[in-house]
Amino acid sequence: MRKQIAAANWKMNLTINEAETLLYTILDANLEVSENQKVVFAVPAPYLTLAAKKVTDHSNVFIAAQNIYSKKSGAFTGEVSVTMLKSIGVDHAVIGHSERREYFNESNEFLREKVKLCLEENIVPIFCCGEALPVREVNQQNQFVQTQLEESLFDLSADEIQQVVIAYEPIWAIGTGKTATSEQAQEMHAHIRSQLAAKYGEAIANNISILYGGSVKASNAKEIFGKPDVDGGLVGGASLVADEFVAIIKALKS
Repeated sequence: MRKQIAAANWKMNLTINEAETLLYTILDANLEVSENQKVVFAVPAPYLTLAAKKVTDHSNVFIAAQNIYSKKSGAFTGEVSVTMLKSIGVDHAVIGHSERREYFNESNEFLREKVKLCLEENIVPIFCCGEALPVREVNQQNQFVQTQLEESLFDLSADEIQQVVIAYEPIWAIGTGKTATSEQAQEMHAHIRSQLAAKYGEAIANNISILYGGSVKASNAKEIFGKPDVDGGLVGGASLVADEFVAIIKALKS
């Protein structure tokens, strides 16, 4: 069974004391994370070392960077490399979040370089894709997401693609209070899996985790995660509230 994943994206939030308290509270909730489940915390860069140490003794709990640069080293002031992450025990990274695409103009080609670097260093890329409202309004969301996959992921080998986690973000449902229905989520997840199957075969496509990333909350997580092609969530605002995120973790398929 493919991994069921609850990934928290803290974005640019929390002081160090707040971050430590939140992480401690969630980890202290006596969670039972099974072997086919993972919990991932994508924390702000200044907190990566602290967070990595905090989860050391917790099975199936990991820390992710919210971004990396497309080079391993060099004169790129302010950026973080995959080799830096590896050196501090961080083994996941969010790649291509909609905010990185929108505010920092990250292209599909640029993200392809980041994904390849992650895989070279055995860092799991959580690759984000998804459409904005104008795309969905003209019913072009399937082709839009397909292009993102083709231009950023489809040059990977069969072995490499199975190391990638995909997160579908309906951008119109992030931070807006709107949520795609569970049926809309399933529809896009099934489309993504069908494209993976067309490229790599059904066996490989069925081994790749696809997360939903649009205003997941404790109140809707179980319904969304219950869909056959939804393998958990990339959670924003609700991951900043301990009780909410604990409930979301518990909503994962067992």
